[in-house]
Amino acid sequence: MEKIIAAGILLPFIGTVSGAACVFFMKNGTGHRTNDILAGFAAGVMTAASVWSLLLPALETAKGENAFLSFLPAGAGFICGMLLLMLGDRFLPRVESEYLKGRSAGRPGSTGMLVLAVTLHNFPEGLAVGVALAAFREGAGMTAAAATALAVGIAVQNFPEGAIVSLPLKNGGKSRARAFAGGALSGAVEPLGALITLFFSHLFAPAMPFLLSFAAGAMIYVVIEELVPGFAEGDGPHYGTPAFTAGFAVMMALDCLL
Repeated sequence: MEKIIAAGILLPFIGTVSGAACVFFMKNGTGHRTNDILAGFAAGVMTAASVWSLLLPALETAKGENAFLSFLPAGAGFICGMLLLMLGDRFLPRVESEYLKGRSAGRPGSTGMLVLAVTLHNFPEGLAVGVALAAFREGAGMTAAAATALAVGIAVQNFPEGAIVSLPLKNGGKSRARAFAGGALSGAVEPLGALITLFFSHLFAPAMPFLLSFAAGAMIYVVIEELVPGFAEGDGPHYGTPAFTAGFAVMMALDCLL
């Protein structure tokens, strides 16, 4: 069990480090087509991981005689996870999505904000891995295969994120070594988040369905705000994001009830 937990904690960080290492092999940043491919692939990985590795175990763990009451903790956790990152984005410019769309290059301070954005958005992924590993350790509806699959999926998704941090740093004048270090360190918050979650997991074992779905909501928020084109267009309120949250939660409720 200890080996599985250790591997689950380290795999996402290894994915970020591997992506950051692209700075040693690529002379320039990625183009629009490559950015679209990387963003779409990452969105697919994170959505699938959120559903099959977090939401479904949350619903299974909360299953009881009353379907509606079983849905409540998972639905509430999912919505709270979305809302937390939504509030965070009120204070953090969406420079990650702008970089992927080719808009932030050359802006004063854009590279530093990109590093900060990716670092903060990596924390929910570390939380997700930590919750999944905690659920596996506590026997709360999570298998070793499911927890490992989540860690591997996030590691795959982290590869392009490591690259989109290290490459702008190099293009901004940093040496390849310093750019690589910056990209790698942007993912260091993930094992930290996983370790914190594991350390306190025994206190929150009864709330595991809520925590699993909370992590799923946070990850889905990153997908629709930073990776999927169209949701985050313009500088005004992004009505598509809460609409997506409501639609997803309603469909999840119908699936439980029917």
